[in-house]
Amino acid sequence: MKKLKLFGLGILLVSALSCTDDLNTEPKVELSLEELLASDPNAIEGIMSKLYGSFALSGPNGSGSSDISDDPGESPFLRGIINLQEFTADGMKNRWGDNGLDQLTTTSNWDENNKFFRYLYNRVYYTVPQCNNLLVVLNSVDVANKEEVISEVRFLRSLAYYYMIDCFGKGVLVTEQNAGVSTPLPQASREELFNFVESELLAIENTIGTTNTYGRANKAVVRMLLAKLYINAEVYTGTQRYTDALTYTKKVIDEGGYTLAPNFVSIFSGDNETSTEIIYPLIADALVSQSFGNTTYIVNGSMNSATMNPVEFGNPGGNDAWAGHRATKAWYGLFGNLQTSTDVRAKLFWTQGHTYEMTDYKEWTNGYPSIKFRNSKFNSPSTPTVFSGTDFPLFRLADAYLMYAECVVRGAGGGSETQALEYVNKIRLRANASEITSSEMTLNFLLDERARELNLEGHRRTDLIRFGKFTGGSYLWPWKGNVVAGTSIPSTYNLFPIPLSALQANPNLTQNPGF
Repeated sequence: MKKLKLFGLGILLVSALSCTDDLNTEPKVELSLEELLASDPNAIEGIMSKLYGSFALSGPNGSGSSDISDDPGESPFLRGIINLQEFTADGMKNRWGDNGLDQLTTTSNWDENNKFFRYLYNRVYYTVPQCNNLLVVLNSVDVANKEEVISEVRFLRSLAYYYMIDCFGKGVLVTEQNAGVSTPLPQASREELFNFVESELLAIENTIGTTNTYGRANKAVVRMLLAKLYINAEVYTGTQRYTDALTYTKKVIDEGGYTLAPNFVSIFSGDNETSTEIIYPLIADALVSQSFGNTTYIVNGSMNSATMNPVEFGNPGGNDAWAGHRATKAWYGLFGNLQTSTDVRAKLFWTQGHTYEMTDYKEWTNGYPSIKFRNSKFNSPSTPTVFSGTDFPLFRLADAYLMYAECVVRGAGGGSETQALEYVNKIRLRANASEITSSEMTLNFLLDERARELNLEGHRRTDLIRFGKFTGGSYLWPWKGNVVAGTSIPSTYNLFPIPLSALQANPNLTQNPGF
């Protein structure tokens, strides 16, 4: 069982709601939070578990419950990250044909009514008010390690806002200072949200613990999110911050105490909580924190008994193998010939019974399913389970290595080209791929290496936008723009539309251009 127990708690910080309807809902519990913590300071552990779980679980009472008024199976936070970051990009496609999911898979016909945009938007504005309510209460009660707990809550709020910045580009800035305001709050621009998150992370960098329980944020986690914010700053604000990104990436690498896992597959297996590489996981547990939105979505969605043996990957098969997700040649084509490649990452595609080309994305046998994530354990035998127990590595060291290299190539100050090359080659040697030379370490190479190393980990759309490859026609991939060979898409697709429900709830919000 994982150290941070993500139980389905009956203690809710705010009532289950669609937070676009009301950001100021009072807590509805038998005791107020203040009374609860005053009578039992140890209750903070369960409350923090609930906050952390909001990124991985759908609700407090198992896979069929939901904290918001959206489908508990479709709407969890991590599932939204995969849908919006991976299926909209080049490497992964889904075949189910669900209204809304089809539009993500084909980067076409996006509008404010797409429920998958609403799901992620609502999840952000479920987590943020929970954090605000707890911060208000913590000002008036005593709990163990109070300053560190407050820092963790502020980190989780910042993480939620990071996805608002990245995906929607604007929103409402609700904090503990204005949580009780009854009138609709003003719209906050992308830069205003950026500045708030930056200030929060800088403020807690020195107050959060250097170490923490597995699954909870520590100093390296805060610094990694800062590095993510800075490396994308030119997209978010118009001003590049690559030197700042390098500074914080270097702190993660030099001071975090993390090392590359010896085996790549171990990072994505059912016992990956032992990994030395994972900086910050979203925890999954097949028994006590069941969800259709954590890595269950990735593992089960990539399985189908018709062409493969799901049991081999810790999935029972049958109805629990959902036959949805397959990679495209934009991912596996980066390895050249998969049969002769020595790169272990090239072996993580199921090719038997499938075609290299994806002429019909709704056909299961078109494209290769990714077997990168699996529910089977790496270090010992395991029994297949319906729900995945594999933790999702939201941040890991290999990503920090590649971010460092990218910042150096982009001309950031304070870095070393020799060190950057060493980091890239450490990743490649771990994968049994050939080393590269300094002349080969270009931005195009690094974008491809990020795909080889990090695809299906929730980064790809953001990467493509940062490298200027997501919209337009300079880079095409299968089914981009709903054309089999790919076609140009408008620059307005660098942001998702604001959901109609949010616009209706707050007249101060305006729609993103192009929608």
